[in-house]
Amino acid sequence: MVLAKDVDEVSRQLGRPARGIVDIACRCVCQRPLVVKTSPRLDDGTPFPTLYYLTQPAATAAISTLEASGFMAELQLEMANSQELQAAYLAAHKSYLAERDQLEVVEELDNFSAGGMPERVKCLHALVAHSLAKGPGVNPMGDAALEALDWSPKVCKCS
Repeated sequence: MVLAKDVDEVSRQLGRPARGIVDIACRCVCQRPLVVKTSPRLDDGTPFPTLYYLTQPAATAAISTLEASGFMAELQLEMANSQELQAAYLAAHKSYLAERDQLEVVEELDNFSAGGMPERVKCLHALVAHSLAKGPGVNPMGDAALEALDWSPKVCKCS
């Protein structure tokens, strides 16, 4: 059950009304929402592929800076040279799809997850959100981005 105070906090973090929240997937050390789990179809019927959505402004800003640094291209190259990394990223994609389908199967989203999975590193925000929600070892690209960030989920930057 999602509490009204959590929806209010996520809306404040996003600067717009929160949509489709089914759970708080990860919290800051101060217990405010950090990552939400969203419905694969919003109330207005719109398909929404991003199961895990990062909401905390300090985290999103840090990840945007990391994306701007060219880190995604580094991860893409690393993946191109490692069958083991490719397999782990494919497993993350399949896990993501299976979990989303447990909430609702949305035909328009068939085999489409988030963050570029399983072949590209496209959105570190989505990949880090997946890693924060599921813990280390599930999404190798999200884990690598978390390690490279100046921001840490262990230090509250909510304000």
